[in-house]
Amino acid sequence: MSIHKFQAEVTQLLHLIIHSLYSHKEIFLRELISNASDALDKLKYLTLTDSAYRNLSFEPRIDIRFDEQNKKILEVSDTGIGMNEEELIENLGRIASSGTRTFLERMTGDARKDANLIGQFGVGFYSAFMVSDKVEVISRKAGEEKAFKWISDGKGDYEVKEADREHNGTSIICHLNEEGQEYTSQWRIESIVEKYSNHIPFPIFLHYEETQDEGGEQKKGKEHKVKQINAASAFWKRPKAELKEEDYVEFYKTLTHDQETPLLYLHTHAEGALQYSTLFYVPKKAPPDMFMVDYQPGVKLYVKRVFITDDVRELMPTYLRFVRGIIDSEDLPLNVSREMLQKNRTIVNIRNASVKKILGELVSLKEKDSEKYELFYGQYRIPLKEGLYQDFSNRDTLIELVQFKSTKADGYSSLSLYKDRMKEDQKVIYYITGGNEENLRNSPLLEVYRERDIEVLIMDDEIDEIVIPAVGQYKNVDFRSVNRSDAADEFKKDGDNTRNKKLQPLLKRIKKVLEDRVKDVRISARLSDSPACIVADGSDPTIQMQHIMKVLGQEHEGDFKPILEINPDHPIIVKMGQVQESALFEDIAWLLLEQAMLIEGAPPKNASTFARRLNNIMTRAL
Repeated sequence: MSIHKFQAEVTQLLHLIIHSLYSHKEIFLRELISNASDALDKLKYLTLTDSAYRNLSFEPRIDIRFDEQNKKILEVSDTGIGMNEEELIENLGRIASSGTRTFLERMTGDARKDANLIGQFGVGFYSAFMVSDKVEVISRKAGEEKAFKWISDGKGDYEVKEADREHNGTSIICHLNEEGQEYTSQWRIESIVEKYSNHIPFPIFLHYEETQDEGGEQKKGKEHKVKQINAASAFWKRPKAELKEEDYVEFYKTLTHDQETPLLYLHTHAEGALQYSTLFYVPKKAPPDMFMVDYQPGVKLYVKRVFITDDVRELMPTYLRFVRGIIDSEDLPLNVSREMLQKNRTIVNIRNASVKKILGELVSLKEKDSEKYELFYGQYRIPLKEGLYQDFSNRDTLIELVQFKSTKADGYSSLSLYKDRMKEDQKVIYYITGGNEENLRNSPLLEVYRERDIEVLIMDDEIDEIVIPAVGQYKNVDFRSVNRSDAADEFKKDGDNTRNKKLQPLLKRIKKVLEDRVKDVRISARLSDSPACIVADGSDPTIQMQHIMKVLGQEHEGDFKPILEINPDHPIIVKMGQVQESALFEDIAWLLLEQAMLIEGAPPKNASTFARRLNNIMTRAL
């Protein structure tokens, strides 16, 4: 016998689960059954693929027993892979996954939301402590002789000792607290299993006592009965014609532990050169680990209804990592390895066909139900844009799915709608990038476009800066960034060259002051109200792109310098040419640059110097 202390994070986790999910405690049974099903899946796979397990007597089943009379005990047992002493300590006393920290950070105190997180982060076993004063786990690993018992009250330590168990598998025995006693009822257990676990692919048997009548009021006593209480069939293999929407929704909740209704689902049976079934779901809300490097893949692989793995990212491209579901192939070997999966033509073909199906379903949703598509796009626009950058073969479909904000329309606009609204003589699609929508809408860079009633797309997602230049054009119409120096060349007027020559002394004077910070100082063809703006030259990165590069650790020595454009008609610029005092002129020149940088989302390099210059100018003005 040995006494161990819980890892600190487990103690914190237990406290949060027990105290935060009080109103949603029935999920503990769902989680215990789900874990039992996983253990059976693992052993079933080994008995079919590993010679060391082929002679093992394996009858997959889950059994639920309860003490109806004293209402103190509920037990969930399985005949799965089981755990030895080391695995009991590793799996139940510690949490190695970095996702657990994220789980703890995301706990909100809202019972419904937090119950959803429990299954998504794989910490469902601990939900048993919501209804238990003490939990015992008796387990024997398949192929081993010894069994072990894990015991804890969830308050800081746990005990592990040798135990007796006739067969491999695991039994979880909940010593119920007062709140847990309602689950020692045949009706209550059956209703929870029907609600959450009906589609578990292994039989779930309920053991209960039934009172027998001899006739009249004479009682014969109680008879022990065992009844299967779930369908135990491979849901995704059933014909679509016999399934209703509510069936798909309930299976989704079983598969994902998400209590929300999915946004859409797609069920396919393919026959021909390849035989396979797929069932895919798009969650209503983005998975909590969607932007984590170590995100959990959402698609499970089966071969001939035998679970193979749920930890292979190659089943879906990364930009569809939010998709949940199942691929079941009739053509793969049962002993297919992770390495084989990465190169296997069957998987590649299934994946390619599945991606086209999913994207096609999203196109259909966009065309038929714009309101629901807006919900989808609000959650998944960033991954879709990743796909536009990554997946050249499906780019034509993806470009119809992405949408952007606009200077001329509320909400989002597709590129198709923008193209329809283009002016007759307009030859390019204009867009502006940056990190803040309000700043972009009020940017000086848009003044000439507003003046000429030209629509500009507002792109305030960081990824837009990378994706749009890579795509280049939409239906043979080029994209043009208004953040760049040449974007307004077509708006230059006939007298600009003459004016440019006249203002050369002023431009040179400003450039001399700012020579370490700007690439050039020019007359602007795009400004009407603002005194100055900054733009990027040629292939130089914009301010937004420089920010992305910095985040990615790709800073270059000596930041790329912007071009400062000035508005020759603005009073500041007109009067600036008359300033003789060098110190005052320098302060004005620096403030022109720094306020233009601020508008583009780049703070001054030295805030105190910026404030000093501003104070000098205000003092002179007063």
